[in-house]
Amino acid sequence: MERESRFSQWMRRRPRSPGRGGIDAAAAAADREDLLLAAAAAGFPLAEAAHPEGYGCSCDRIGCPTPGRHPVSFAWQTQASTDTEKVGRLLRTHPLANFITATGIDHDVLDVPLDAGRSALDRLTAAGVETGPVAESGGGGSLGRMLFFVTTRGTPEDEDEWWPCELDCHPETMDEHPGLRWHCRGSYVLVPPAALPAEGEVRWVQGPELPLPDPLTLLETLTDACARYAGEEGADQEIAAWPLGR
Repeated sequence: MERESRFSQWMRRRPRSPGRGGIDAAAAAADREDLLLAAAAAGFPLAEAAHPEGYGCSCDRIGCPTPGRHPVSFAWQTQASTDTEKVGRLLRTHPLANFITATGIDHDVLDVPLDAGRSALDRLTAAGVETGPVAESGGGGSLGRMLFFVTTRGTPEDEDEWWPCELDCHPETMDEHPGLRWHCRGSYVLVPPAALPAEGEVRWVQGPELPLPDPLTLLETLTDACARYAGEEGADQEIAAWPLGR
């Protein structure tokens, strides 16, 4: 309960004024470290990710299609850890790094367009449904996404009942993906707080201290909201699913 109360305090803090230079920068870095360690302590396995450099990416890939949104290592699935000491060391060594959380181990993520996610969250909350940890990614409009963290499907005994996340979209192709993407085994999402190009961010709406809900309790409302959103946006909608593989 102590960790939960501390996280609630972090979530309620007002943004710091940028006018106090190094003092505010150090405090912001400490807050960020606290939030990431709280995510690891909540059971979200974390691995180091790239970060934005201007409008580009800190990686050495020329023309990186997903700047600041991908792991730095091809071995991210085995490197992902809930060890807070390990995560803390990485933060101190690479203070600008973003972090991804590997899905399909302890949790999955239902990833939907931001407007559809906000509508669904309002409906679910009004109905008294426990929605668990929720994050927002990117800015407003068609590029924003909302991430619902849920219990994992794991590895069913019948492999015919399991699909890899790659079936939800095709990494590296930038295919449009206006609907819901289910991040399960073999995928990842950025974990808040994370920086995106053009001063974008990934932030918690509801923190990781909340219990993970069963995905099936959210799925119908999310898919309905996505269908409404896609119908309203029509042919003008251009959304690239992320993260994209490396």
